[in-house]
Amino acid sequence: METYLFDTHVHTSESSYCGVMSAEETVRQYHAAGFSGLCITDHYCASYGYTKINEVLKGYRRALKCGRKLGMDILLGVELRLPGSLNDYLLFGVTESFLRNNPGLLELNPAEAYKLLHKNDILVFQAHPFRTMCSPADPRFLDGIEIANGNPRHNSHNDKAADYARKHKLFASAGSDCHQIEDVAALGIRTTQRIRSMDMLKEVLVQNAFEVYEGK
Repeated sequence: METYLFDTHVHTSESSYCGVMSAEETVRQYHAAGFSGLCITDHYCASYGYTKINEVLKGYRRALKCGRKLGMDILLGVELRLPGSLNDYLLFGVTESFLRNNPGLLELNPAEAYKLLHKNDILVFQAHPFRTMCSPADPRFLDGIEIANGNPRHNSHNDKAADYARKHKLFASAGSDCHQIEDVAALGIRTTQRIRSMDMLKEVLVQNAFEVYEGK
């Protein structure tokens, strides 16, 4: 049976302060590694100054353009940080219009943000909740947990994240948290159906219709 590789957590140098690779180089590297698609999840947070939507979307737009040339599926996500903590949240289902119409999102607390995001059919997954300086969020305001984060420069304690997801019956995701070339294809998800749209990605996550792929 044919399977497909997809990364749910990818950054670009155009839109993330910590990104080293350009969007185009990132897409090309993943294409060479045999991935069918990526979700670009650049930072969206006031503390880093990433609040201007055109800047937040710059990496995604360039990745999308390159992906179309190579036949890859490039989806839009963001990694949101709210005031009061260093916790990060991967948003699956976010759109440019939503970001432009809801600038106050960056000022909300987790409960308020979750209510707004759910009203707009956006799934909220906490990224690397057990990494140093992070803490697991209240499960009432989460849809899921990133149970496998592949960033080699951090210990994300993926075992604890997976336990937390099971304990609270939360959905799971897995991604490389790619910032530079050594991170490419380090981790992602393997599916039997190619993920071509955000609706398909959300369905895969909600149905747990994937295997964690550890490439390196």
